Amino acid sequence: MNWYLEALKKYATFTGRARRKEFWFFTLGNFLAVLGLGVVDGLMGNFDPQYEIGPLSGLYLLAVLVPSIAVTVRRLHDTDRSGWWILLGLIPIVGGLVLLYFEVLDSQPGTNRFGPNPKGAESRAAKA
Repeated sequence: MNWYLEALKKYATFTGRARRKEFWFFTLGNFLAVLGLGVVDGLMGNFDPQYEIGPLSGLYLLAVLVPSIAVTVRRLHDTDRSGWWILLGLIPIVGGLVLLYFEVLDSQPGTNRFGPNPKGAESRAAKA
């Protein structure tokens, strides 16, 4: 839960790096929230089968659009790729798979052009 909230605190921060843990916990939190809100929409009779979304889950997705893009860009930075690689997701199937591959890669060790390795900063803080 802390990783999800940490990503939300960096609402529109497109600089720096996000380690895998931050990215995937944010993704899991979004999935669970949309699933829960979808159930509530269905129980309330607000689910629209044509668009396959209800008003609560739609508003939530709209609210987390910018943080989702920001954490993905920071995740790409962690693998030493420009945030513009996120546009690969617009290419059907193949683009999403390549983007998924980039997102599961380990952090680039040490400092890269986007900043210090977030894993290194956490391990140094734990030793102190």
